[in-house]
Amino acid sequence: MDNGLDNMIIRKFKDIFETQLMTLRRSRGSVAEEFRIEKDDMLDEVDLTSVELESFMRMRLCKREKLFLRKIEDALDRIKNGNFGLCVSCGDEICLKRLEARPTTTVCIYCKEMQEHAELIYAGVRVPCA
Repeated sequence: MDNGLDNMIIRKFKDIFETQLMTLRRSRGSVAEEFRIEKDDMLDEVDLTSVELESFMRMRLCKREKLFLRKIEDALDRIKNGNFGLCVSCGDEICLKRLEARPTTTVCIYCKEMQEHAELIYAGVRVPCA
């Protein structure tokens, strides 16, 4: 399937994703290593609170990195399958500006706006008519 993006642009995104993938895989080990709590870190309530807060923040970082890692792997799969840059909702081409701003995106700007509009309606937020 021809997605309209030339090979040079696709190669650029592939290089970006592969670099990010290597960086994330390297950093995941160091974050996990620093995640251990030492007995000396829990001397009083203030220290315990500080350690718990730091642990919570590290867990959030790990979860975010894991999600981003999955998005990068999915983007590399789309490149391999020849459908990188195509909207999974409508099949139209995702504009280059959107891909440059958010390289792991899977939807075009129109479909993203429709998703956000539906989320606002579902959440009960009044949306003004255009």
